[in-house]
Order: sequence, then structure tokens, then C-alpha cells
Amino acid sequence: QVQLVESGGGLVQAGGSLRLSCAASGRTFRNYAMGWFRRIPGKEREFVGSINWNGRDTYVADSVKGRFTISRDNAKNTAYLQMNSLKPEDTAEYYCAASSVVIVTDNLARYPYWGQGTQVTVSA
Repeated sequence: QVQLVESGGGLVQAGGSLRLSCAASGRTFRNYAMGWFRRIPGKEREFVGSINWNGRDTYVADSVKGRFTISRDNAKNTAYLQMNSLKPEDTAEYYCAASSVVIVTDNLARYPYWGQGTQVTVSA
């Protein structure tokens, strides 16, 4: 079992930045990849990015490439999503998830553990 708690969401103006954190507990943190997803009301959950077990490989969606960066600190059992140049269309509930594999993946089915989500609102 893995327990995940996100933090760092909030209200920001377009062009601003936020950093989301995801604190993990339970299984050994370095034994799994981490992912970030988001959901806009009325839409399907959307993949944002993933980071492998040791942090040396990341994969982000085209919609956020060049603006969002994923990292992790295995000593702190925490993953991060750095969001820069935010746009109003980035407004969503953001979720971190722990994968069942160690490599990066955008496959929703590979993420059995989820946090409760944190709201990010970007004003125009």
C-alpha cells in the first residue's frame, strides 16, 4: 500500500508558477515510478507527466512540455511538479499517483495508488 498526500495548489495569475508536492508513505518510495494527472470538471483525467524510480527519466505530455517539470527526492519520499508559465487552461484538480512499475508510463491502469488531489486555478 502507498499513501499519497498532495500540497501546493492554489490560485495564481496567468504566467505565474506553482510547485506541487506529493508526499508518499508505505512502500519503499524508490521502488516505483510516480505520475501526475489532472482533471478538468466534465472531462476525463489527463496525463501530465511521469518520473521513473530514480528520477533520471521523465516524460511529460505535449500540452505542458517546456513549462512543467517533474522531479523527485527519494530521501524525502516526495515527488514534485514544477509548473511555470501557467495558463488558464491549466486550471484543474491535480493528482499524484504511484505506479506499479519503475519506469515512466502514461498508462492510467499502471497507477493503483492516488492522492486526494489539489486544486490549481489560473486566472486570466
